[in-house]
Amino acid sequence: MSGSARWASDPARSRGRLHAEPGAAERGPRDAFQRDRDRIVHSISFRRLRHKTQVFMAPDGDHFRVRLTHSLEVAQIGRVIARTLGLNEDLTEALCLAHDIGHPPFGHAGETALEAALAGKGGFDHNGHTLRALMWLESPYPRWRGLNLSWETLDGLAKHNGPVAAPGWALAEADAAFPLDLTRYSSLEAQVAALADDIAYDNHDIDDGLRAGLLSLDAILAVPMIAAGWDAVRARFPDCAPDRLVGELVRSQIGAMVNDLIASTRANLAEHRIESADDVRAADRCLVAFSEPMRAAERTLKRFMYAELYHHPRQLEAAGIAAKVVAGLFAAYADDPRRLPEGWRETLPEGEPARSRHIADFIAGMTDRFAIGRYREHVGAIDLPEGF
Repeated sequence: MSGSARWASDPARSRGRLHAEPGAAERGPRDAFQRDRDRIVHSISFRRLRHKTQVFMAPDGDHFRVRLTHSLEVAQIGRVIARTLGLNEDLTEALCLAHDIGHPPFGHAGETALEAALAGKGGFDHNGHTLRALMWLESPYPRWRGLNLSWETLDGLAKHNGPVAAPGWALAEADAAFPLDLTRYSSLEAQVAALADDIAYDNHDIDDGLRAGLLSLDAILAVPMIAAGWDAVRARFPDCAPDRLVGELVRSQIGAMVNDLIASTRANLAEHRIESADDVRAADRCLVAFSEPMRAAERTLKRFMYAELYHHPRQLEAAGIAAKVVAGLFAAYADDPRRLPEGWRETLPEGEPARSRHIADFIAGMTDRFAIGRYREHVGAIDLPEGF
């Protein structure tokens, strides 16, 4: 049963939604968290993730991950952990599926460019933009703006990286409209979603890096955790060719991290004598966590991935092109707002910083390929590196 543990979030005890929804039962026998998950899945923002960068920007290959497939993989890992710990699977899944909705085109390269474009106007943060997109920009309902998600879902998305002591402008606006207790810890479901994200990209990015030829098997075996996992896989399948064992290595790594996380979290719940969801929020630390040895191993893996994959010369070249596209689009729309689509043009604010933030909202919603197309239309030709 989903949410059977005493520390699970209970949809029947939800703090509600920003806008009351009389007659919601007419759309089927779903609880608050199930409705949130379904609204996210059916949203335009979620659909656009299929053409947004995960690691490789607008890749030629069909087998590389994008934000959509990454989010689905995070949800799968999150559900397994939530089910094992007796947490609410629907809330966990909603948070996993929505956690990257605020990413602009080209991932972190696009985010850096938008942050620079909004310098002096509040900057840009993809986590804050996730709340902005879901609370204000995505508006399929006739009676209110946004998806009108439950407090628990918004709370978990706002604190994807933990409590927030100094929120940026987008998150501060969300908090002012619907106070989210930003300085307190979020639910166990939100904590699970955050680490399911880490587990997914820590391991799946290895798979994509090897597929792209930016990583080599010899290079990743310099990471102690990977080397130990590889030795175990080779011992189980001694007659199998190495290239056929990469998938098994990735699966084994995910399993090891998930099992460690579950065991460590159970120990934390017992140590802190957690009896309810309220106890979780009142705790002085994140209770869903790796053991110290696994935490140290995971940090070592991350350092390797930044040095060898995320900051690979080919990746940096692509990031430079992406930043040029986003910066060029922002300048083009700021210089001549008539280039904006009619709906965005009609609602463009007169004064700053709202005017620039509005333009950034439009660009942030773009997919990689749409941004490239608009750049060619409004700015000019651009040479894309191999792989685009």
